[in-house]
Amino acid sequence: MHSTTTQSALNDTAHPERLHQHMAVRWEKVIEKEDHPAREAALPVRASIVGRVGIQLLSTGTGAWRVRSAMNKVARALELTISADIGFTAITVTCFDGADSFTESLSLAATGVNTHKMTLIEDFVEQFAVKYADQKPQVAHKELDKIQKRPGNYGPVRAGLAAGLACCGFIFLLGGGPVEMLGCFIGAFFGQFTRKRLGQKHWNAVATTVIGVAAACLAYVLTFFLLRSLFPLSSAHEAGYIGAMLFVIPGFPFITSILDLSKNDMRSGLERLAFALMIIFSATLVGWLLAMLFGLRPQNFLPQGLSLYPLIACRLLASFAGVFGFSLMFNSKLKMAATAGLIGAVANTTRLELVDLSQLPPAAAAFIGALIAGLAASYINRYTVFPRISLTVPAIVIMVPGLYIYRGIYNLGLNAIGVGATWLIKAALIMIFLPFGLYVARFIMDKDWRKVD
Repeated sequence: MHSTTTQSALNDTAHPERLHQHMAVRWEKVIEKEDHPAREAALPVRASIVGRVGIQLLSTGTGAWRVRSAMNKVARALELTISADIGFTAITVTCFDGADSFTESLSLAATGVNTHKMTLIEDFVEQFAVKYADQKPQVAHKELDKIQKRPGNYGPVRAGLAAGLACCGFIFLLGGGPVEMLGCFIGAFFGQFTRKRLGQKHWNAVATTVIGVAAACLAYVLTFFLLRSLFPLSSAHEAGYIGAMLFVIPGFPFITSILDLSKNDMRSGLERLAFALMIIFSATLVGWLLAMLFGLRPQNFLPQGLSLYPLIACRLLASFAGVFGFSLMFNSKLKMAATAGLIGAVANTTRLELVDLSQLPPAAAAFIGALIAGLAASYINRYTVFPRISLTVPAIVIMVPGLYIYRGIYNLGLNAIGVGATWLIKAALIMIFLPFGLYVARFIMDKDWRKVD
């Protein structure tokens, strides 16, 4: 028994991928003896390329429809037929070649959002039939290795600055002023910096969210107390601490969950929705507990004191800054982030002005704002390599009613059930209409999206 255990330990040491809870797949072992072009390779070798494209694209945070579409393109180039079952962090795919079939099940230890890597994989898929299908399988896998190992564009400091910029714009749009904006910038910076560093150590999503939100709220409170010791400030500025934790809004999993559900990808949609709700409730719970600890209340902001046209100009700028910051947090390159920012500036400012000037219900205005963002992104997608979702999600994350959600949880925690339920229902209506607006835009602009085939 002892010798068997020792031999097992030695084998694990020789194969470090076995030491992980989710063992790493040794793709090079699958293809090492294959000398034929990928199109003519053995079925397991061709299936390995299809599966790896799918699981890497899934790791970037995109939805099941896009993952299946990419796998289909690669499979057609390799003369395969596939059937895929796609979840939030796992794929089971069966590849058919005549009477032969091969099934593989792949999973991720965790998932995140990486729009730049998403772009690289989609570019690989578009070029696959011409550039890789007639090369040896090793060529395709080496390119996928490069994409997989590519580091993020922004480290913890720059990611923290992006979060600070995003939350600074977000809090202005909610009604905050210079004090709230400064506090949110500092709070979100420390929160995202902490979250990013813990993520680099492979901490799980709940832990990084909870600790990141705690760091953000504490940083805001310390900033506010410091400013109040130096200047005579109203206690109403306390309300801005809500904005400091809005960087954790799970925009990608929530939006893609509804889009997946609309395309009958029920497994992926429900899993994504469950993850998004888990992050939202974890964040709001920590925010509520810290509010109780420091005696903070989510009261109304002080008037901003701006007339109509200066307010519109400031909203355009704040919307651009918020979306630009969120896009950078999703690892977008500057050009992609700026494009998303321009879309978000127009769509979100239109939404806000519809509510203010025409008394349109916030949920209906959210639908129109998301529809504008979706139509604009679909049009721009025709002339750029940017994935449509990498433009639409950052553009409408700024519309997610984080303040409503927090006020709902806060009041429920105080047993004010009626008030809490009212805020949560208002938030739920807006959050349902946001992805619905994107769905309608996609339905109008993409003929493939309209069909079930």
